[in-house]
Amino acid sequence: MIIGTLQMDLVWENANKNLINIENQLKDIDEHVDVLVLPEMFTSGFSMRPEGIAHSNGEPILTWMQELSSRQKACIVGSIAVEDSGHFFNRIYWVFPDGTYASYDKRHLFRMAGEDEVYTSGKEQLIVEYKGFRFMPMICYDVRFPVWSRNIHYVNEEPDYRYDCAIYVANWPAVRSAAWVALLQARAIENLCYVVGVNRVGEDGNGMQYDGKSRVFDAKGTRLDTHVDGQQNHSIVQLNMDELVAFRKAFPAHRDADYFTLQNDR
Repeated sequence: MIIGTLQMDLVWENANKNLINIENQLKDIDEHVDVLVLPEMFTSGFSMRPEGIAHSNGEPILTWMQELSSRQKACIVGSIAVEDSGHFFNRIYWVFPDGTYASYDKRHLFRMAGEDEVYTSGKEQLIVEYKGFRFMPMICYDVRFPVWSRNIHYVNEEPDYRYDCAIYVANWPAVRSAAWVALLQARAIENLCYVVGVNRVGEDGNGMQYDGKSRVFDAKGTRLDTHVDGQQNHSIVQLNMDELVAFRKAFPAHRDADYFTLQNDR
């Protein structure tokens, strides 16, 4: 499984310029990728003005993602602001090369920026399967809440893994980037899975600075990506299912995890 990650300098609330930026970055990628991951709110930056930037039911960005996915023969993953049935959502679209797609609405809204006041929280997790890998995509602040990322379910009363790779797309400020990297690595280690975290760089419309620090970790917490911090760039990483299965078999820590159930009633 080949994962491509784009660490972008987003243009504030300007979808057209951000889409052009993505297309230009892709010209520098010669290798084939199976999954291409974009940052959180890749058309706008982390704006709390959804009435001016939200896309009605994802359009026309969803169609653009479908066309890009077909052309690249790769899944395209990223979040945008969406207006749906009178509510605003910070929504990930996972688009497959055949044009089908799945979506996930951000569960944990960043109250320190007022995200909870203008966007609606999601209630359901998303796990998608592609080419033998199971992925769980999430958004930024979600990474601080390990219960939401928990990678265990029970089959005939035996613990088993729900997914093989967690993906977090983000607009995570430089002032807290040490926490971002530490949390990504922790989620990989505790869930015995690959973790992909894609963040932006540059400055947003509120003067907030971002230094990227996009990362890919394996289940041992080893860094695999080649991202350069503070710069717009991309990284290509191969995920190896055989290595993951072998490590899980040799180190089955999930069998000693505490049992509990997650209730999504809030």
